Amino acid sequence: MPKRTTIILEDDVYRMLVEESIKAYGSVKNISRVVNEILKKALKEGMEKEFHELLSLKKVAHITAKEFEGFRRELSKRFET
Repeated sequence: MPKRTTIILEDDVYRMLVEESIKAYGSVKNISRVVNEILKKALKEGMEKEFHELLSLKKVAHITAKEFEGFRRELSKRFET
């Protein structure tokens, strides 16, 4: 069963995901699908160790859920216009 989560993406990464989602599926609404496909492919290609290292790094950004939601909405507006 799929799980819902929130990730904070850098602007350039988000832009690439938006472009790939539109190219592959015709809309921005499939970003989660694109992310899942990329992660599955990377994991199958032997990058489990690198993912584990990335996930276990000390977090440097502190943001509330409310702040993130505002940021996400604003960023989405920029890419959809």
